[in-house]
Amino acid sequence: MTSSPELIHELRASRPSAPADLRARVREIAAEQPARGRWASWRFPVRRGMLVAIPAAAALAFASAGVLGLARSDVAPQTYRQDALDKATAESAPLTGSGSLAPAPSRTQGSALDQSTDRAQRVSATLTVEVSDSDAVSRAAQDALDLTRSLGGYVVSSSVATGEEGSAALIVRVPVTKVQEAITGLSGLGRIVSQQVTIDDLQGTLDQLEKREATVRGQIARIRARLESETLDPQTEAVLRTRLQTLRSELTELRTGISSTEAEARMSTIQLTVVTPGAFGAVAPPSRIDRTIDEALNVLAWEGVVALGLLIVLAPFALVAFAAWLGRRLYRRHEEERLLAT
Repeated sequence: MTSSPELIHELRASRPSAPADLRARVREIAAEQPARGRWASWRFPVRRGMLVAIPAAAALAFASAGVLGLARSDVAPQTYRQDALDKATAESAPLTGSGSLAPAPSRTQGSALDQSTDRAQRVSATLTVEVSDSDAVSRAAQDALDLTRSLGGYVVSSSVATGEEGSAALIVRVPVTKVQEAITGLSGLGRIVSQQVTIDDLQGTLDQLEKREATVRGQIARIRARLESETLDPQTEAVLRTRLQTLRSELTELRTGISSTEAEARMSTIQLTVVTPGAFGAVAPPSRIDRTIDEALNVLAWEGVVALGLLIVLAPFALVAFAAWLGRRLYRRHEEERLLAT
């Protein structure tokens, strides 16, 4: 059997020529085929396209992030300072409650608290005022303590820090009837930075406690009447006395709850924070370049999230396409090997 190189050599040496009828048939077939379009033989170079597309996409992402970062960086330095004030106020253990928020009273208009209602309410307030320096912090704290005592209230906690960046944190309780006067006086200690009033309705809880108290007292009266007027067997008498003892304990707890609820409704709680401009102004707000970089990084992060999402969505289709391309290539290679082997 002649090997492939020898066969190729013999074919080249013999220089076989096609018959005339075969040549004529080829000319007819060529004449019948329409002319191929201009773009018919054009093939998109995938590898070269990827080498261009990937850097172009990266450059576009960085350029868009830079433009958006520059556009979003135009924020006044006061915004950063106000954010710092809000954060410091939140970190100073603000009072919380489930009631509705009342409008913050101003120095001239006074408090918006409605004290005409006869319902039991828990009134809480948080104030942050700014004074000129550390000495003013000490004076404001002392004035707050004096005001609290003059209104018939008392101090729950007090913390005053002096130095280059002084601050003070006080929690006081004053009668609800004097809370409007207290808020107005404390607001006048300096420039108001933030102010919030929280009102929780306690009347529903108080009504339930009083209703249960009346029910328990009625049950106690009936049991005592049976024990005093009826002749009971030892077992029934023991059960009634045990029940009576339980009801008396519950009655004590109910009275304690009523007393504490009424006390909570009588006294309001006010948290006061006194700060100086140095407490937040010592650190300069970020420059325009820093803000631009921060915003650009945020945009890049969001672009990365979007790209990752698209990758997750398109990954199954890409895998199917790759598997089809790989199968077709393997099939063509197998066919070529089979033809060469015949």
